[in-house]
Amino acid sequence: MEENFVHLHVHTEFSLLDGAAKIKQLVALSAERGNKAVAITDHGNMYGTLQFYTECLTHKIKPIIGEEFYVCDDHKQRGGKPILNHLILLAKNNEGYKNLLKLSSISFVDGFYYKPRIDYDLLEQYHEGIICLSACLAGSIPQLILQNRLEDAEKLALRLKNIFGDDFYLEIQNHGIEEQKLVMVELAKMSKKLGIKLVATNDVHYINKEDAEMQDVLMCVQMGKQIDDPDRLKFQTQEFYLKTYEEMALAFQGYEEALATTVEIADKCDVVIKSKLHGELGLEEKYVLPASKNYIPQYQPENGMTCFEFLKDMTYKGLKKKYKVLTPEILERAESELTLIHDLGFVEYFLVVWDYINYARSHDIPVGPGRGSGAGSIVAYAISITLIDPLKYDLIFERFIHKERVSMPDFDVDFDYDRRGEVIDYVRRRYTNSNVALIVTFGTMAAKNALRDVARVLRMPYSEVDKISKEIPDKLPEGIKKPPVLKYYFGVTGKPENDKFIVPALKKMYDEDQFLRRIVDMAVKLEGFPRNTSTHAAGVLIAPDRVDNFVPLSRNGDDITTQYNMIELEQLGLLKMDFLGLRTLTDIDKAIKLVEKIHGVKIDFYDMEYDDPKVYELISSGDTDAIFQLESAGMKKFMKELKPDCLEDIIAGVSLYRPGPMDSIPRYVKNKQNPDKIVYAHPCLEPILNVTYGCIVYQEQVMKVLQVMGGYNMGQADNVRRIMGKKKVEKMAYEREKFINGWKDPTGKSDIPGAIKLGIPKEVAEQVFSEMESFASYAFNKSHAAAYAHLSYQTAYLRCYYEIEFLTAVLNNRITNADEIKKYVTYTRKQGHQVLPPDINKSETYFSVENGNLRFGLGALKNVGVQLMEEVLAERDKNGPFKNFDDFINRVSQQALNKRCIEALILSGAFDTFGKSRSQLMAVYEIAVDKVSKDRKSKAKGQFSLFDNMELKTQDQTQYPDIREFNRETKLKFEKDILGVYISGHPLEEYMDKYKDFTLTSDMLEPEEIEEDDEVKYLYNVKDGTPVTCGGILTKVKKHITKADKKEMAMISMEDIYGTIEIMAFPKVYTKYKDILKEDDLFTVAGRLSIRDGEAPVVMAESFVRWSAPAVKDMPKNQKLCLKFDMQNKELYNKVYDVLLSYKGDAEVFSKCTTTDKKYKMPVKVNMVNHLINELNGLIGEENVIVVGDDK
Repeated sequence: MEENFVHLHVHTEFSLLDGAAKIKQLVALSAERGNKAVAITDHGNMYGTLQFYTECLTHKIKPIIGEEFYVCDDHKQRGGKPILNHLILLAKNNEGYKNLLKLSSISFVDGFYYKPRIDYDLLEQYHEGIICLSACLAGSIPQLILQNRLEDAEKLALRLKNIFGDDFYLEIQNHGIEEQKLVMVELAKMSKKLGIKLVATNDVHYINKEDAEMQDVLMCVQMGKQIDDPDRLKFQTQEFYLKTYEEMALAFQGYEEALATTVEIADKCDVVIKSKLHGELGLEEKYVLPASKNYIPQYQPENGMTCFEFLKDMTYKGLKKKYKVLTPEILERAESELTLIHDLGFVEYFLVVWDYINYARSHDIPVGPGRGSGAGSIVAYAISITLIDPLKYDLIFERFIHKERVSMPDFDVDFDYDRRGEVIDYVRRRYTNSNVALIVTFGTMAAKNALRDVARVLRMPYSEVDKISKEIPDKLPEGIKKPPVLKYYFGVTGKPENDKFIVPALKKMYDEDQFLRRIVDMAVKLEGFPRNTSTHAAGVLIAPDRVDNFVPLSRNGDDITTQYNMIELEQLGLLKMDFLGLRTLTDIDKAIKLVEKIHGVKIDFYDMEYDDPKVYELISSGDTDAIFQLESAGMKKFMKELKPDCLEDIIAGVSLYRPGPMDSIPRYVKNKQNPDKIVYAHPCLEPILNVTYGCIVYQEQVMKVLQVMGGYNMGQADNVRRIMGKKKVEKMAYEREKFINGWKDPTGKSDIPGAIKLGIPKEVAEQVFSEMESFASYAFNKSHAAAYAHLSYQTAYLRCYYEIEFLTAVLNNRITNADEIKKYVTYTRKQGHQVLPPDINKSETYFSVENGNLRFGLGALKNVGVQLMEEVLAERDKNGPFKNFDDFINRVSQQALNKRCIEALILSGAFDTFGKSRSQLMAVYEIAVDKVSKDRKSKAKGQFSLFDNMELKTQDQTQYPDIREFNRETKLKFEKDILGVYISGHPLEEYMDKYKDFTLTSDMLEPEEIEEDDEVKYLYNVKDGTPVTCGGILTKVKKHITKADKKEMAMISMEDIYGTIEIMAFPKVYTKYKDILKEDDLFTVAGRLSIRDGEAPVVMAESFVRWSAPAVKDMPKNQKLCLKFDMQNKELYNKVYDVLLSYKGDAEVFSKCTTTDKKYKMPVKVNMVNHLINELNGLIGEENVIVVGDDK
């Protein structure tokens, strides 16, 4: 009977955190039941359309494409809380599908306000080929009925009938809700009166009735609520599931025709979407987009040439510039590449890429030397898409393009991080804004997050779920290719063959704890659900026509993105480009310009050999901070062991230092150090592997081995390399046979002779194939590594010869990132360069080089910012240095008189040059600034005084109080707060001896970025759960109340000599130590390290021990403090006395007046610590501060 009903109102997982009907399960169950069709109608979007469509085709069930739109009176109107009603639109045919694309795009691009919206005028404009249903209780017509506005409901129904004709239906639903029954009766009357058919639907939000709780939990996650919150939004019944025909017939007794109408509607619908994926799946030809079909924007050369003529002309002109002699090898390589590019239809693709790279370079926007397999093209090198000579590094074009692989090539391009947007803007202008869009990505509920989300909703205490989460492995075990994984770890798959993946501790907890079992069962269902949308970090779609003619658009903040993901766009034949922002390019560019400005030396990295011994000595030392790809702790260790002496070693290093290949590092290092002991399985391998000391490191090497030993052409070799990389077992067995014994091409064009026929012993061929097979999935793209190794060398060269200029550039490129500033300022000081404090008359907006030292940039100050300082320094450059504080506040703009800005400048020491103490300036600045502001307002109103025409006096007019300066600790605290680092000292410098006993310091918590499968992953050199001790200053103690048992706990930030460590004190520990945990106090903390995916490491505290202040080194017994200074100088006397009062203790203080030569016993005793001595040294001079014992 299922053929008598079709579900037309269905919310999949792409009704984000609302719909819980997974597409795969939805379609599979519909097909299993014998439904002839099923619809997708997600809330306000078409994100899941293509996945749904393909899934239906593979199950031989008709896909009905739709969306539940949000409708308002005017989609462009803003203000107030909008009234949003629902409306179901289904694509009847391809014209209807295109109109859905338009409407969905407009709802986001023009209509987004709280939700993506359309209006009735848009429906009149884009109604062709669309079927309309009046929707659920949230629809406009049902809402009017519930408001007893029956006449208005009929008017709206007639308006929609006029728009859609017989393709408009009144939708009835019955989930056991009283309002629905009332509406159903009125809609039935309206149907008869107006001649509009009824259609019965179920508002499907989940697959099975028992999934109601899962969907409820999902909504709680969306709203940040707990399941037992009485005030939250929730569905009234558990009837929103994928019902059978019998269940629907029972719910709609007396409305049998409305059920039959669903089949009528389904029969009307026939949308054909062509995709390359459909060809790979072997689907019916009418749904298949040929692999060679691509929608590339047209490029028109300005000189009247054809595109191919233009590309060829540029290539040969470029070759003459790049090579001194055009050898037959160069010309043959260029000609073969050009022929293949032309034959495969990629000429315009190359020109589009060349065009925007050429724009960037001509506008002084740094572009990377290459990225990915495109660096293996000599044509790309000739026309300066890339800057790496592929012949010099033995890079292979067929890794990028070959005739056996006709899919679109992929040029990934790195641009200056700050100016990447300018290139994208150029592309928008060049190809029109409507033809260009960014690309959507989806954040999903990963294993640990799914568990935590469900636990929070069901009120499991944080400490308990944290304990469970720690047991979940960070890496996927061998045999599980991708999530979901929770069902394997907890052993709930019900399949004995999966028992090997069980984590015993998790299984034990699951079996013993019924509450946990409920949480895990729910998390297993939710793992992998899309949680939110975001914008792809680099992807840009460039279409030959309006993007919304091909795909629907959405909005992510200010970004206009596609609703289909990157892979789906490629399957539709659309051109996706990667515009990546790389800070290293900015570092290099700024450093080069700084070197030229200071030293008059112009560095051209593409007009030099990469063979400087001093550069390799630096890299081999392991001192590789700020050197691209080489600055992680693990890479430093690797470089020290490897001792690279050529760029090939750096290329290999970049390739090997990743999960998987890392296991080969010891062998690689050993072979490099003992080249005479390298053994090759066959002599033909030596020319291929000698550059990597007998190890297979690169994908290109796998391809060459297949070519040399098996007789494959490079295209065939690349296809085998792909099969090995994806570990397709059956296909690898087939390729092994071909590699050893050969293969006869039925067409006779591409026979593979095989290793035996080429004279390779079978056992050798077997051994080599097995080695390739085991490593191919880890082998790296040499073209990519070669390009990045060039950047490694360039940054190392700058570090080696122009260190202060390079580090200044690095800092300026991170001026808004306090953590990075702290890291590199600390490193600059460690390298022996003086870090000069901010100075309003000497500093620039950015960090600058001053007499070989680093001057702190004013734009890096907290609450100041770059733009404001640019204005201030423009005034300084125009009218000269500021003479005093009054001069400053009278000359700068009103915007710069921001009190937070002035305060930051004072506390950072930027006004120290004026000769007033920071405490004095802090005491008067608000009054002084208010006076200037008031005077300016008076002048603006025309209220002139007798003295208004007099020039401002340059001397200070402000009266400064006679107060002592802040003590050393206070000044340092302010410096740290404003600058992110300590400049004039460090409060922990007296405690350095303690750090040799600690097992954890903050610098050990810096993650290493590892690129794997086009994703950046983070590895830590410390392990989760490790017992640790650490110490420093508590900078923040933030109390929390646990939700479960309402107990106090605390999140604590602790500053050590290198950075910040986050500490968590759970209720038991916090209760024990809370009375002593004060901010600015110093502690040793013992605990265990917690490292979670996507979060910074945290120390789970077990104990705290407060530090005592260190005594002065070599302190005599029964010490006394003796001072010499001008005691008749009242201001100086008060400052000295105030310092003494700050360190009260048991040691006596004596002083000698330098003007009267009289001696005095001071009326205060002090605690003899280094901080006291340092402050007094700063006030009266080190020679005038003496510590003595009783015998002196």
